[in-house]
Amino acid sequence: MTSASLFERAKRVIPGGVNSPVRAFNAVGGNPVYMASGAGARMTTVEGRTLTDFCGSWGPLVLGLAHPRVVEAIQAAAALGTTFGTNTPGEVAFAELLCEQVPSMDRVRLVNSGTEATMTALRIARGVTGRNKIIKFDGCYHGHADYLLVAAGSGLLTGGITASAGVTASAVEDVIVVPYNDLAAVNSVLDEFGTQVAAVIVEPVAGNMGLVPPGEGFLEGLRQACSARGSVLIFDEVINGFRFGPTSFGVQHGVTPDLTCLGKIIGGGLPIGAVGGRAEFMDSLAPLGDVYQAGTLSGNPVAVAAGLVTLEMLRDEPPYAEMERRGRRLADGLTALAKSKGVAFHAAQLGGMFTPFFCDGPVRNLADAKTCDVAAHAAFFNHMLDQGFYLPPSQFEVGFVSAAHSDADVDAFLEAASRAFT
Repeated sequence: MTSASLFERAKRVIPGGVNSPVRAFNAVGGNPVYMASGAGARMTTVEGRTLTDFCGSWGPLVLGLAHPRVVEAIQAAAALGTTFGTNTPGEVAFAELLCEQVPSMDRVRLVNSGTEATMTALRIARGVTGRNKIIKFDGCYHGHADYLLVAAGSGLLTGGITASAGVTASAVEDVIVVPYNDLAAVNSVLDEFGTQVAAVIVEPVAGNMGLVPPGEGFLEGLRQACSARGSVLIFDEVINGFRFGPTSFGVQHGVTPDLTCLGKIIGGGLPIGAVGGRAEFMDSLAPLGDVYQAGTLSGNPVAVAAGLVTLEMLRDEPPYAEMERRGRRLADGLTALAKSKGVAFHAAQLGGMFTPFFCDGPVRNLADAKTCDVAAHAAFFNHMLDQGFYLPPSQFEVGFVSAAHSDADVDAFLEAASRAFT
């Protein structure tokens, strides 16, 4: 059994051979790699090859692969029943811990994915405000609900255009797309449409055009602008939440959104999502209010068990200082290597998140990210894969340093990278 043979089989029964487009190697060439197992910072391919994992399942694996305590929690919960269709004690304890660790959330509703979380948050915002329009930022991804698959329109104050076949123009006509980190653009839109804007949704730290941190005052300005116009501020922290500390980025940064969307890390490697926020918004959800949301597997006991032990470990044994230190060493090392070879390069890094941009920095928004040399990135990706390191197979995604990585892993990564910059 090889990755190549599995991919050939998959293409016959799965569209494109993958169950999520990000797993395809279209941006870097070649065929995707199939994994048989993993532990800590290592994955083993079906061919028996060991790879050091800097993709981290696209964010959830802050503790690394198959952490023993997480696996034990999953096994214990599964042995008692994988789903009941009723309430369970674990979901209560999990919700209590989330609200404790993210004090901007008075209430939280568990869902099954980040897409469900953002979809629910926007429905709440529209239901509570009675308004229709949404402001989002170019390059920020919030899941695959129809009205979120939108690209920038032809002008700053125009609605977006559909970014996917099957999404109607009417689905996105109330979505206005502005550049990330451009507070003036947000205020211009609100000046014109303020009484119609239900919500502004943003990744506090953008992670879907590569890593792009918020500029000074950007998030504070969004809070002020939304408060002044009666719009709901939504932080999509599906990637950010519990990534930089045992709480949300909003809490750490000192900016309080009305609603926060969580996912990835809070499931400990299993599918889960959550939306939480101020009681006046959350209590609009059924069965208390008239904003409907439901899910058969929401609060799944196995996912909740994995998430609960993960969040407890992150609270009681926080790994963030070491993740930050290693992330900085990796980014600084790559920058020095690229500079020594005269390669146009910018290593974005925040905590354990990083992106090797093959362009001159800084990268502040999607337009900047699009100046990257994607062919150079593809060559770097394939070189690192050949050397035994797995990175996200796209210039516009984020790599992750987990609690399971060591200084030796970073040293080996940089040694391998030194042979890529020629």
